[in-house]
Amino acid sequence: MEKTHAVYSTKTKIVRLIIWLFLAFVAVITIFPVCYVIFGSFKDNKELLVGGSSILPQKWVFDNYVQAWKQANFATYTMNSVFLSLAVMLISLINASMAGYVFARKNFKGKELLYMLFVAFMFINVGSVSLRPLFELAVKLKMNKSLLAVAIISAGGGQATFIFLCRGFVNSVPKELDEAAKMDGCGFFRIYYQIILPMLKPALATIGLFLAIGYWNEWYQSSLFLSEKVSVYPLQYTLYKVVNKVNSLKSTVAGQYVDLSDLPSNGLKMANAILATGPVILIYPFVQRYFIGGITVGAVKG
Repeated sequence: MEKTHAVYSTKTKIVRLIIWLFLAFVAVITIFPVCYVIFGSFKDNKELLVGGSSILPQKWVFDNYVQAWKQANFATYTMNSVFLSLAVMLISLINASMAGYVFARKNFKGKELLYMLFVAFMFINVGSVSLRPLFELAVKLKMNKSLLAVAIISAGGGQATFIFLCRGFVNSVPKELDEAAKMDGCGFFRIYYQIILPMLKPALATIGLFLAIGYWNEWYQSSLFLSEKVSVYPLQYTLYKVVNKVNSLKSTVAGQYVDLSDLPSNGLKMANAILATGPVILIYPFVQRYFIGGITVGAVKG
């Protein structure tokens, strides 16, 4: 069977060519900075400062990664970031799925008003106003020496959006399933974890991936709520301190008879960036469809 090919008019071909050129331009300006950082992480500081027409290193230098691995104690702090990401993700998923189920299925006084308040907070950012009381509470409960405190505090933020998505998915589940389960003797909570929870997999996958990637890059709250117990810092905050240390060293020797290009600055920063973002860059292409699909379906069904 012969394949048929679409025949385009000259005007359509020109429009398609313009679209393809525009998309190619966007792809180049999006990918180029990433490639620059990757190849720049293998350059010494002199080559980065002098520049040149070639994006590829004239001499491949792997010492930047060695220094970044040693200074950041990468293995330990990576496990801290993994723990923080998973803890926030699990706490938030349990909280959002239960709240979404209650708002969708349970009738109680003031439900609509409470839900409207939750939805309103999707558009309100209290910023740093809540940080001081949360910090004082963490200190009084002696939770400022563990990542668990940061995980619990972080899991409390952004719940309105997640509850909104879960409620939309629960509303899409036919209530006849609940009624059939009740006839079989299931209670309200058993219906949740045996019927509703499996149905929520697309929404939970979307929320879980969003949280895991977001809190993999978390460092600000860790700098506020954790004490000077270095072993519990997440990776991003540790890399932030390493970069600040390098910049401080550069400022200290400035004006002295020291060649600044000999200091481990730009190349070390780029190596830190690749080590920190590498896992996310490798994983994201395989899971990004869950972001688009889950958020779109949840918004439509909500």
